[in-house]
Amino acid sequence: MKANTLAAAVCVLALAGSLGACRQSKPADAQEEPAEASAPDAKPGLSLGAAKLVLPAVSGNPAAAYFTLSNGGSEPVVVAGVHIEGAQNTEFHQTAGGSMNLLESPTVPAKGSLQFAPGGNHVMVFGLDETLVANKTSEVTVTFSDGDKISAPIWIEAPGLSGEDKPSNEALN
Repeated sequence: MKANTLAAAVCVLALAGSLGACRQSKPADAQEEPAEASAPDAKPGLSLGAAKLVLPAVSGNPAAAYFTLSNGGSEPVVVAGVHIEGAQNTEFHQTAGGSMNLLESPTVPAKGSLQFAPGGNHVMVFGLDETLVANKTSEVTVTFSDGDKISAPIWIEAPGLSGEDKPSNEALN
């Protein structure tokens, strides 16, 4: 009986020692890696604000997204794409001279901004999910040509809404 108790005690000590060694295999100042790789963050100085998605007047038609990108950096940045949670596809467009054309490689100037607004640059949003409803928010993510990304809430408006009824950006955060 004493031999069994002694053997059990030796096993417990051996197990405790091996578990302790596992915990010490990383230096104390090492950080845990995230379970999943996260997307890169935008460079310092880039911001995305005043984001709104205007739903189409006719169901099945594309919506339009508007926002402002600001660049406090010393180099211009090129916008590669935009994703809106709940939409299948987006395209950059520009209205000029009474016609709408694809906008290729929109660029945010250094120490400047690029505005996507009615009557000018805008994002056409296709394949809307039924979760995109007026007076709610979704998320917009802009990807730059170097792979950096920036995300922000996007307010969803019914067609024809003046914009006065939407909450301020502070209310969205």
